[in-house]
Amino acid sequence: MSRLRDQRGQGFSEQIGRKAERKRRAREAEGRTVFFWLGMFGMVGWAIAVPSLLGIMLGLWLDRHWPAAQASWTLTFLILGVALGCLNAWYWIRRESGDD
Repeated sequence: MSRLRDQRGQGFSEQIGRKAERKRRAREAEGRTVFFWLGMFGMVGWAIAVPSLLGIMLGLWLDRHWPAAQASWTLTFLILGVALGCLNAWYWIRRESGDD
């Protein structure tokens, strides 16, 4: 019976610890204004747009110099650029949210 109480008490103290940590994070995030989040939104957009445009430019250059019979280099590098941009944006969002 005392073992059961210890387990319940330990679970309760862990729950309190999680709530305290969540409250601490909320207090730290209070300084983040609407402008911070708009800036984050813009940064995520650029993090996806720049690699995509670079992929398109590389693909167009490759299509002019080494045309492929069955596949388009432009489309291939566009897809790779979008994927790389999404990974980059995910990294920055994760970093800002504190989930390192």
